[in-house]
Amino acid sequence: MPFIIVALLIGLLVSITFAVTLGSVEIKPATVWKIALSNLPLTNQWIEVDWSKGEQTIIWDIRFPRVLLGAVVGAGLSVVGVAIQSLVRNSLADPYILGVSSGASAGATLVILFGAFSMYGQFALSFGAFTGALVSILLIFTLSRIGGQNSTVRLLMAGIAISAILSAITSLIIFSAPNEHGIRSVLFWMSGSLAGGKWEYLTIPTLIVVICLIVLLAQYRSLNAMLMGEESAGTLGVNTVQFRKLLLVITALLTGVIVSISGAIGFVGLMMPHIVRVIVGSDHRRVLPVSALLGAIFLIWADVIARLAFAPEELPIGIITALCGGPFFIWLMLRSSYSFGGSGR
Repeated sequence: MPFIIVALLIGLLVSITFAVTLGSVEIKPATVWKIALSNLPLTNQWIEVDWSKGEQTIIWDIRFPRVLLGAVVGAGLSVVGVAIQSLVRNSLADPYILGVSSGASAGATLVILFGAFSMYGQFALSFGAFTGALVSILLIFTLSRIGGQNSTVRLLMAGIAISAILSAITSLIIFSAPNEHGIRSVLFWMSGSLAGGKWEYLTIPTLIVVICLIVLLAQYRSLNAMLMGEESAGTLGVNTVQFRKLLLVITALLTGVIVSISGAIGFVGLMMPHIVRVIVGSDHRRVLPVSALLGAIFLIWADVIARLAFAPEELPIGIITALCGGPFFIWLMLRSSYSFGGSGR
């Protein structure tokens, strides 16, 4: 396990380095870290400036915050994928597939186009997305459990239905908006994009992802117990009602904050936990940190492809993740068993 963590940390550092160097203007990796260290208070006095102002702007003001935002978003989506799969005890669960991201998008679109929740100032977008995500996950979770059953089919059907309704509401909001430029921005953002990455946008998502990851790691025994079913978890001393509420809040909070900063990016939360469980097993003490690191690396490179595949035009990153995640989702459905317990079908 320590070897895997160290290897992924090295992989993340290498990914950040090369992702920053790649673009219309290629810059050497050594220059990247010289510029980075020159902007840090403890190391700037030791760095000799041998780069141009243009390179400084490209690296520090444009590429670095975007790449780091990709790492944070990738880690957050992977963590929320682990949380929601434990919440519904189903390995097909993902915020995008279940419609939680659609709820967050609806709330965020209201803020972007009509200034909803303006009383929260700079936190309005995050609050709107969080509210939409929380409402959607509560509706999906409630619908999937009507009649005392909680199957994969019911869960997916509830997610599809709620997602369709919320997507229609979002489209209605966009159709009613008076600002055409705002509409184009929202449509691009809804497919997922890290183009708006700036240093000032990194603080809140980073804090939320780190805090939620720490909280979930502290509850790894409860997460492991939930995989055996709520009754079994209860006999092991888990307060399933309170713990489910905690997972609901964490799922909505992570999804809302991530969607508010990057738009709806699908399938990362589905793929990463599955890949990680194959590597390290089902113990959440290992699954959570490894998923976060692997998700960060994956999304960094997905964004590189989105930037460079059709340069100078830029693809929404959601297209890249869907091209990877769609076949992965089909493969999971075709497997003989795809739930953690025995009641998934």
